[in-house]
Amino acid sequence: MKTKYNGSNMDEVTIISSGVVIEGKVNSNGNIRVDGTIKGDITAQGNLTVGDSGNIQGQLTGDVVTIGGKVEGSVNAKDKLVLESKSVLKGDIITKVLVVEAGAVFEGKSSMSGHSSAPKIQS
Repeated sequence: MKTKYNGSNMDEVTIISSGVVIEGKVNSNGNIRVDGTIKGDITAQGNLTVGDSGNIQGQLTGDVVTIGGKVEGSVNAKDKLVLESKSVLKGDIITKVLVVEAGAVFEGKSSMSGHSSAPKIQS
């Protein structure tokens, strides 16, 4: 069964360029790329990319989240989170797959949900 999508095209990308400063929440039915500064939460129904010059203070939510810049806040990546080599993340993570490149900085807690085969710890 195919699911119909009645919003914007999922292949489209909303780009927030460097030099742009946004204060407040950002929501998108598609993909977002941030090269500017956002002080507030970002929710994407698609992929969320923070470029090398991106700077975010707030919570991030998306299917696949890729961070190349600086983020202060929690990240909820439904499928995968990628921390590129120049990224700095200060906050907690919830994701199924976590990829950390050499040189990335991460300060916080991580939780990898969605693994039904994970061993159970008895107390």
